[in-house]
This record gives sequence, C-alpha cells and structure tokens, in this order.
Amino acid sequence: MAKAAAKTNAASASVERRPALAGRALSAPGVKVEILPPAERISLRAPEASLAALSKALGVTLPTKPKSSATKGGRTALWLGPDEWLIIDESGNDPLADCAKVSALHSAVGISHRNVAISVNGPAAAVTVNSGCPQDLSLEAFPVEAASRTILGKSEIVLLRTAADAFRVECWRSFSDYVFTFLSEAASDAAN
Repeated sequence: MAKAAAKTNAASASVERRPALAGRALSAPGVKVEILPPAERISLRAPEASLAALSKALGVTLPTKPKSSATKGGRTALWLGPDEWLIIDESGNDPLADCAKVSALHSAVGISHRNVAISVNGPAAAVTVNSGCPQDLSLEAFPVEAASRTILGKSEIVLLRTAADAFRVECWRSFSDYVFTFLSEAASDAAN
C-alpha cells in the first residue's frame, strides 16, 4: 500500500518547464540583447501547389521570394528555401493544428521547444549581429522583414529584421547559451 501511495504522489508531482535562458538580458549603449518569450513554431515543407491552402489555414500568406517574410495577427512566416518555411506564432495559437486540417501535400513538424529567440535592438543592433554574421545587414541589402538562415559565429541561426534597428535571432536551444553570450559580447564591443 505504501508503494502505491508513493507512486501516486510521484505521478501527481508537477514539473515546471522553464524556457532556456529565461530572463537573461544585456543592455549596452546603443543595443539591448534579450531572450524573447516562448512561441509556437513549426518547420513547414510544401510544394507550390499546396501554398494557397496552407496560407489560408495559417492566416498568413506564405512568402515565395528569397529573404522574405510575412506577418499577420501575431504569426510570422519566414521563407527559408523554395519549399521551406519557419512559422512562428506569438499569439498563443497552434500552427501545427492549423496545418493538420489541410489535405494538400505538406510536412509540418512542431519545433517550439527546439528553438529559442533572442532580440537584438537599438542603433548598434546591425553592428552587433554583424560581428559574427557574414551577411550584409545594411537596410538596402537586408530591409525590414528580410529573413535568412545563416550563421552567427559557429552556430546556425535564422535571422529576421523586425525593424530598422531590431533583429530576431532564432537558434536551437542547445546553442542558445553560445549565441546569447556571443551577441552579449558583441554588444559590449559595439558600445565601445
């Protein structure tokens, strides 16, 4: 009887899942680096013939041009390749469930717990990100809403320009400490 009670108590104990690096932030003159709140994310693959049905289900038009993104109602679709998108939902809705209703050919995989998002904003944001990213981040070459899979230092990232002086950096959870530390050090250097 005691064993059964112990099992019941252990099973009813709740586990709190905390986001990676929750609450970490760094402010330096001209730039702020901080961890963004958790979001729902999917990796979406689909042929061109399925885009209309998927766009309708997701409530945002899937972009079809390189380095582009589209945002509507707290949901952002980032073009990563000719048949690949990263969908980020910050409004608490489930894009995976929305895609499950679509019969058109596609593959949607939930990656919400795999990724961590880091915000880099301020007048020195582009200099901070460029300290480890080889892309030209001038506004002419990488305008607002531009998106790209690229690298930062030794880590793969997905980069989205959210404003003239702001970026969203998406990286895998296992690399998040490295990416946050890299950006924090770059922000401190950019301030000098």
